[in-house]
Amino acid sequence: MSDILEVKELSFGYKKDSLLFDKLNINLKKGEIKAIVGESGAGKSTIFELILGNLEPLHGNILCERVSQVFQDPYSSFHPSYSLINQIKDIASIKKIDIYLKNMNLEYELLTKLPHELSGGQLQRASILRAMLMQPSLLLLDEPTSALDNVIQLEVMNMLMNSLGEMGMLLITHDLELASWCADEIIMI
Repeated sequence: MSDILEVKELSFGYKKDSLLFDKLNINLKKGEIKAIVGESGAGKSTIFELILGNLEPLHGNILCERVSQVFQDPYSSFHPSYSLINQIKDIASIKKIDIYLKNMNLEYELLTKLPHELSGGQLQRASILRAMLMQPSLLLLDEPTSALDNVIQLEVMNMLMNSLGEMGMLLITHDLELASWCADEIIMI
């Protein structure tokens, strides 16, 4: 099976004389989940920005297939004055919405509301729902369960892992226990 993400010899730093990482290599196939673990400021989120094309590497190449991302802060990823369902429909098909709603313990009615009318956990699950409905080959997850209680966190991670046949996932987390539980490989930054 071919790689859906190939990061080759990637070097990046905000200052040329101070690199966050040098010659980083990551390969990811459909069905795999890899976790990037490291301290705050180590460059974990910067890797996502590079994969998304929002930053240019100093050296190296990044090749990836269709990408979707779940941000750590769901409030910043939704427009405050439009209903969630309209924001989802703007960028994704809602054919499989009932399956994902059930798996994430969400009611469709919640999606008709504005972002500020939901709890942080509900909004984060809506963010994951939106990303999944985009049917990416590569799903970038930046601390996707940090706003969720332990029971919902387990349900969401199980749902994500059950979707691995359709995609590959790159997970940023500070939770080494979570990374050890779900990831095929842990990349320490």
